[in-house]
Amino acid sequence: MAAEELELESELVERVAAIDIAKASGMVCTRVPHATRPERRVQEAWNVASTTEAIMELGQALVALGVTRVVMEATGVYWRPFFFLLESCGLECRLVNARDVKNVPGRPKTDKLDAIWLAKLAERGMLRASFVPERPIRRLRDLTRLRAALSQERTRHKHRVEKLLEDAHIKLSSVATNLFGLSARNMLDAMVAGERSPERLADLAQGKLKAKHAALVTAFNGRFDEHHAYVLG
Repeated sequence: MAAEELELESELVERVAAIDIAKASGMVCTRVPHATRPERRVQEAWNVASTTEAIMELGQALVALGVTRVVMEATGVYWRPFFFLLESCGLECRLVNARDVKNVPGRPKTDKLDAIWLAKLAERGMLRASFVPERPIRRLRDLTRLRAALSQERTRHKHRVEKLLEDAHIKLSSVATNLFGLSARNMLDAMVAGERSPERLADLAQGKLKAKHAALVTAFNGRFDEHHAYVLG
């Protein structure tokens, strides 16, 4: 079998910085060419607080070093200040997935060593950047995610109300199609206010629910007490 001669791939990024981010700080590692020996690299690592002032100072320092790419792992939401503030300094920032950053087996794991390893991978172009949308899309995402979270929370509260009524032997959800429709809400409010008469509660029905007056009277014949009213309120 003929031998194949392979040429070593040259480094793709000459001046790179990597940040291993925690909640209150980030470990920064820079790797740049040696001033007099181009085949050598100068490596420096230091800790930076995750405050706006400290990150902006870091951005100025990286720009002064001629850093052209900054990479960081997606750690919760803590990467956001570093990414967006350094981006505002004119630096190319890349967010990478932690699963893509393979640690060497048996290597001690510290913030400094993680930052160095991340920088070495970044300078060789071995990390795939995650998609970070532009500001208008980020704001839209914030709103849609908040709406989804609030909708889920509202649904959980509705389930709690139904369980509370079942605990009090109130079968309103078996008669009313919508436990949180206008009629049912008026009935729930009246119960919280102290009304316990099944007949008077059934009289609050509106629209098509009026035809189910007798079923409503039976549904309200339970054991709803002041504790249930307090929790429901």
